[in-house]
Amino acid sequence: MQIEIDKKSGFCFGVVKAIEATDEMLEKEGKIYSLGQIVHNKEEINRLEDKGMVTINHHEFSNLKKKTILFRAHGESPESYITAKKNGHKVIDATCPVVLKLQQRVKQACDRMEKVNGQLVIFGKAGHAEVIGLMGQTHGKGILVEGMHDLDKLDYSRPIETFSQTTMNVDKIKEMISEIKKRINDPSLFKTNNTTCRQVSDRFAHLRSFAKKFDVIVFVGGKNSSNSKMLYEECKRNNPQSYFISNPEELKKEWFNDSVEKVGICGGTSTPFWLMENVAKTIPEL
Repeated sequence: MQIEIDKKSGFCFGVVKAIEATDEMLEKEGKIYSLGQIVHNKEEINRLEDKGMVTINHHEFSNLKKKTILFRAHGESPESYITAKKNGHKVIDATCPVVLKLQQRVKQACDRMEKVNGQLVIFGKAGHAEVIGLMGQTHGKGILVEGMHDLDKLDYSRPIETFSQTTMNVDKIKEMISEIKKRINDPSLFKTNNTTCRQVSDRFAHLRSFAKKFDVIVFVGGKNSSNSKMLYEECKRNNPQSYFISNPEELKKEWFNDSVEKVGICGGTSTPFWLMENVAKTIPEL
């Protein structure tokens, strides 16, 4: 049986930056507090927590004093920076450069829209860490749109400018943009910005072709990772014999019968490469 790990799968550069910063600080200080899950992957979180990382929520963050706090790749709202300064925290800011630039653009656009009685729209998933940070740049005036049903929130007689969560599905964004263009009274009042991460969006096209090359696809990802779920669905559309697991223990022997000659292993932007390697080592043992 031939087993191949997709070399383009695994952490995106933003997550790599955050993980490296955490490992380095843990070596120096032995303890660091991550504001929210550093990555949507339980196995990687367990590895870092074994080394001394503590995952905290925003309430706990507000009550701590003078600690070393990691702001993860997803980015934080302006309020988190204010709280950190007030409480005397040392901040390790691992915000992804792509997300940081997007936050700045959203803040500037919000000021523009305010001057013309316009509406700033964020395409994204409610409750997602990156989206919370982006909405924080709008002083509570941004409009979150998750899907077509949310487009009724908009006033199509006023200017509209849109941005999107960096990891959102490009096809879904195109569909919503097309609908806004149909509804808006004056096309000159509508501006859209392509803010999906190229490194993430390119993986969809890559996995389409990767999935077709194998008899079986094993997709490795965190259960709470929206990026992993979307990429897995892309694999499943192109290869019905695609299976989603979070660790090697979830592999099933019946997936690899005698007719299976080629197995492809891939993962999301929050999947560590070492985990995919462990899956590859486990399959022959079944």
